[in-house]
Amino acid sequence: MVRAGLNPERLTLAGAELADETGFDEVTLSALARRFEVKPASLYSHLRNSHELKTRIALFALEELADRVADAVAGRAGKDALTAFANAYRDYARAHPGRYEAARYRLDPETAAASAGVRHAQMTRAILRGYDLAGPDQTHAVRMLGSVFHGYAALEASGAFDHTDVATEQSWAWTLDSLDLALRSRSAS
Repeated sequence: MVRAGLNPERLTLAGAELADETGFDEVTLSALARRFEVKPASLYSHLRNSHELKTRIALFALEELADRVADAVAGRAGKDALTAFANAYRDYARAHPGRYEAARYRLDPETAAASAGVRHAQMTRAILRGYDLAGPDQTHAVRMLGSVFHGYAALEASGAFDHTDVATEQSWAWTLDSLDLALRSRSAS
């Protein structure tokens, strides 16, 4: 038996790995117990339930993704920052599909406010400062970017773009160029 060394952090990482392998919806305490060759009841001394496990995986994924985005955008501005930001999200979604899905897990307001999700919003707004957007336009732009990045990553992961001869990389570049153009056209100056 592999019982020694189980703790919430180790279980969270194993759950994140399981999410990447089987999908976030398939992550349960029972599935995790099978991975460690222990009875599900033995995990209850470390985690209350599957919801806590999923919340921990979501927080882990948000933190991991925020770190990657921060590294990608460091020292960049304008379209270069926008592109680095978008590529970091897309690359993460491709490399860690289960974790990426976990990052979209609905958190209660208090947990969300203390999560790296706040960093994601701050980084998005920092990039948008380069576009000099006024008031509510910045909020609209945050929502637009999140929708486009997530939508593209989700459609690409589902194979929705596989039916055409146009390379997804070309469409991605076209999308980022279009976002940059749209943001520049909304500039307050």
